[in-house]
Amino acid sequence: MVALVVVSHSRALARAALGLAEQMLTTRRPPIELAAGLDEQTYGTDATAIAAAITVADAASEGDGVVVLTDLGSAVLSADLALELLDDGLRERVVLSPGPLVEGLVMAAVTAATGADLTRVAAVAADALMPKQAALGRRTPSAGQDDLS
Repeated sequence: MVALVVVSHSRALARAALGLAEQMLTTRRPPIELAAGLDEQTYGTDATAIAAAITVADAASEGDGVVVLTDLGSAVLSADLALELLDDGLRERVVLSPGPLVEGLVMAAVTAATGADLTRVAAVAADALMPKQAALGRRTPSAGQDDLS
């Protein structure tokens, strides 16, 4: 089963997002690792902790692959750096998702629990805002755009 890694500046945020995702799972739970915060109280990200979480998640996935979901800014940079710390074989089984952290995690966890492959889980995570956009009946404005029409 495809595994997931949650990378966030905040350990509390990562745990809350994981808790929400777990509420959507019924019987099967994909392997999910957290690499969040520098400790319980300190915000930040650590590329070596992310690489370690990816390694643990990959072992739990038995080679099915890992989707990494991040919050913002340096979390993305730290996750990208973590890839450089991995061996080539493992790196090939890891996808850094451009999707949103919370929605992406929920949708990826549910999809991974169905036994979907790495490509499908990564695609669902990347497209996780589409249901919200459809429900709101409008497109998301680009930066600097004032009108949603």
